[in-house]
Amino acid sequence: MATALVTGGNRGIGLELCRQLAARGDQVIVGCRRASPALSELGVRVVEGLDVGSDASVADFARRLGDVALDLLINNAGVLARVSLDDLDFDEIRREFEINSLGPLRVTAALLDRLRRPAKVAIITSRMGSIADNTSGSHYAYRMSKAAVNMAGVSLARDLEPRGIAVALLHPGYVRTDMTGHTGLIDPATSAAGLLARIDALTLSTSGRFWHQDGSELAW
Repeated sequence: MATALVTGGNRGIGLELCRQLAARGDQVIVGCRRASPALSELGVRVVEGLDVGSDASVADFARRLGDVALDLLINNAGVLARVSLDDLDFDEIRREFEINSLGPLRVTAALLDRLRRPAKVAIITSRMGSIADNTSGSHYAYRMSKAAVNMAGVSLARDLEPRGIAVALLHPGYVRTDMTGHTGLIDPATSAAGLLARIDALTLSTSGRFWHQDGSELAW
């Protein structure tokens, strides 16, 4: 039985990841700002009060976890705001960098000593962070923050390889969640199943690559 920690697991894709991990018998720990009724119903361990955009909050979260050993860390927590050139909100761009870009790096670094070999780290990013795939522009905060976390993930893959820890950068697809206003193309269950399949297949030889949940590799 593996022990998995999921950030932002109180709704959407994160909630479904927790549900499927628990259903297959894994021990699941969830870090989130506050639990939702749906998360509470899963019967998994929930540690509330986690703000991945805050150094102090992540440090406190790590302390409250205790000395638990982790086989899998899924950095799922994130935010999305539609920042256009006509309405540039630099405070929002900074906020998304703190959460979407620095958050996964901050959490991974804080929990590094709890990742037991051969652990895996997954970062739920987005193909909107792909420079090659950007044909429509706009969405400055989200695109920039996801491109930055992609770079952080590749660096983590290189730095953690000697520890036997593999890292995956994962695009969940266009999913019907609160974040997308429920306008996506697939449901959270389909997305989560694909993401877990990519995580299960992850090895040190494929560490640091950028995958769609459907199994296709994405361009940077």
